[in-house]
Amino acid sequence: MIINDKVKDNSTSAPHVVIIGAGFGGLWAARALADKAVNVTLIDKNNYHTFLALLYQVAAAELEAEQIAYPIRSIFRRQKNIDFILAQVKKINIQKQIIETDGGLIRYDYLIMAAGSVTEAFGIKGVEEHAYFLKTLEQAIALKNHIICCFEAAIHEKNETRRRELLTFVIVGGGATGIEYAGALAELIHGPLIKDYPKISLQDVQIILVEAADNLAAGMPQKVRDYTFKKLSEMGVHVRLNTKVREVTPSRVILHDQNDLLSATVVWTAGVRGDEIAHLSDIKTGRDGRVTVKPTLQAHESSNVYVIGDLAAIRESDRVLPMVAQVAMQSGVAAAKNILRQITGQSPEPFRYNDRGAMITIGRRAAGVSIGNKTFQGFFAWFIWLVIHLFNLIGFRNRVMVLINWAWDYLLYERALRFVFPSCTSSFSPSSYCSRTSDTRSKIIK
Repeated sequence: MIINDKVKDNSTSAPHVVIIGAGFGGLWAARALADKAVNVTLIDKNNYHTFLALLYQVAAAELEAEQIAYPIRSIFRRQKNIDFILAQVKKINIQKQIIETDGGLIRYDYLIMAAGSVTEAFGIKGVEEHAYFLKTLEQAIALKNHIICCFEAAIHEKNETRRRELLTFVIVGGGATGIEYAGALAELIHGPLIKDYPKISLQDVQIILVEAADNLAAGMPQKVRDYTFKKLSEMGVHVRLNTKVREVTPSRVILHDQNDLLSATVVWTAGVRGDEIAHLSDIKTGRDGRVTVKPTLQAHESSNVYVIGDLAAIRESDRVLPMVAQVAMQSGVAAAKNILRQITGQSPEPFRYNDRGAMITIGRRAAGVSIGNKTFQGFFAWFIWLVIHLFNLIGFRNRVMVLINWAWDYLLYERALRFVFPSCTSSFSPSSYCSRTSDTRSKIIK
């Protein structure tokens, strides 16, 4: 336990390693330190690990939130040298080697910062107030609820303009998350929702994917980009390239030098930035909130502080490594090994990233995979995507449940999760969840 005005310290002689964040980087770092001659404390504001690669499927009613989350304590229940603390980190005192949390203070000998990233609004007016984000389970559930509420409202809406707003869904950002959610949303709407709401015509529904650049899926080979654009278009997604957002309001997206888009739903996947914990702790960051680290992943401010994953700007050759799970996992393991080297009096080694390729899924039997100089599209790429994501999902039960849901959706073109839940509405409430959505949205997504 942490007592408010006291410092949690290790009573044993083993060095104390603290890991902030239980995402891919933090989890893999902790695993690399399991059963080693160190005491490890893992801190996270949630008591579960989220498999973020499938978060968009929760928002598209394909998977339950519990199926892509796993209790952190269950992961490490057999590792006696690993402790978990449920807390929000407020600040790090590098000089005193103390972490300030909302539950008290924690002292460390070595620190791994794996706090991850948050959504970047780029200072565009109205984004934080009116757009839906897709970085947490709560945000994914809120978005799924909102999509269903839009259809519920559209059935009874007599005003044509308002009806068009309710049935127009704008996704901003043509990266992996935006593409994958656009495809999943198209399949949800064109399949189960149209069956559920026969009074709504498909001609009244629009899914618009907006991208500021001249291509989708930046970082993927051109062959995969072209395939992605073609496939989304075939699925009924209107892709608008070279389109920049100037402002977001409750009922429209205002564009630069183009006509406004009337929409009650704006999903913002346009970018991410490093978590603010580094900035709050006086650790130098770039404009994107990421910490420029040494080749060994150490922070320039302290040799016993390592920064990994999305929070780290890891430079390799002439590029900064992308904010993807593989970078997080590999850098987490490398940081853990370097700490063990330091403890034994050896020098930390430079991090070397092993690029295992990239992949993106667009929809049923449609995906793009890039491995080295080879690219794959279509069913084979989609099958590779399925296998790799199932393999990396934590927990046997989760794998089974996800596989069942995927099979159900694939064979029957059906999704069983089309309900507004949790509703956050008391049984004594005078109004339904859907009637309260606009009032509660900002509280849920922050």
